[in-house]
Amino acid sequence: MPTGTVRLHRVLRAPAEHVYRAFLEPAAVAKWLPPFGFTCSVEHMDAKVGGTFRMAFDNFRKGKGESFGGTYLELVPGQRIRYTDAFDDPNLPGTMITTIELETVVCGTEVRIVQEGIPEAIPTAFCYLGWQESLVQLAQLVEADIPG
Repeated sequence: MPTGTVRLHRVLRAPAEHVYRAFLEPAAVAKWLPPFGFTCSVEHMDAKVGGTFRMAFDNFRKGKGESFGGTYLELVPGQRIRYTDAFDDPNLPGTMITTIELETVVCGTEVRIVQEGIPEAIPTAFCYLGWQESLVQLAQLVEADIPG
């Protein structure tokens, strides 16, 4: 069964440790990860190698969504996150693997994301667009300069 891959790149004006935390703290994930028009509920997140997570994205307008979960394969603080992901819906079979690499650069953090094994039923253009929207929200979270 064919699957898709998306590759993304972005530089954020924030330290790598803030970006890393944003991928692993449930409240942060719920705030930035769902693409525009979706909400996220994080049921469980045990951010350690071998730990698991479960969450759902809900389409706000349609009132329905997709639940999914996975396992953390690799966690290197401030540098790398790698995890599996699988949808609960049998019409979206297979296991995806997402790799996030963080590199400190002069103006913040370079973020490189590769998501492999996207189910054939999901056009990669939609997946790519969703990630782009999520990264806009990630930037708003980690780049905010809040006085005090």
